[in-house]
Amino acid sequence: MDGFILIARIVSVYGRDGFLRLSSFSDFPDRFFKLKTVSVEFYASFKQLKVEKVKSDGQDILIKFEKFDSDRDVEVLVGKDVYIPEDKLVKLPANTYFIHDLIGSKVIFKGVELGTIEDVMVLPANDVYVIRKEGKEVLVPAVSEFIESFSADEKLMVLSGNYPGYDDED
Repeated sequence: MDGFILIARIVSVYGRDGFLRLSSFSDFPDRFFKLKTVSVEFYASFKQLKVEKVKSDGQDILIKFEKFDSDRDVEVLVGKDVYIPEDKLVKLPANTYFIHDLIGSKVIFKGVELGTIEDVMVLPANDVYVIRKEGKEVLVPAVSEFIESFSADEKLMVLSGNYPGYDDED
């Protein structure tokens, strides 16, 4: 939905006091402890919910909304996605980007369009950009020495001369 960013999915009821377990899509789990409100999608529109309390059980984020005080009250929310307005995004350090900024970006190497970033694989060593064009897939490690420039506004990434390239015959 335009103007909103997906940050989590409600995966289950937690206990009997109206808490819900979230599956976070954020690299910043601390952000949940600062939330005052979130938006949840109901039938193609957003319902704003006030956050009453957030806690962690060691692995997952647990959230409780105002006026949802029992496990029965919150059952309707299980499976729903949790959004925040774009203007509430965490501020990133320089040369760090949100995955949603990267997806759909054109990738240029040596003046030739390699394709469009369709996915970002999050791996232990480093992320990898999945770039596709006309059925061909190119995987590019998301490391700074391979990236000359990126513009989220223009949806354009230019790979540097340090990128080892790929075999056009593959």
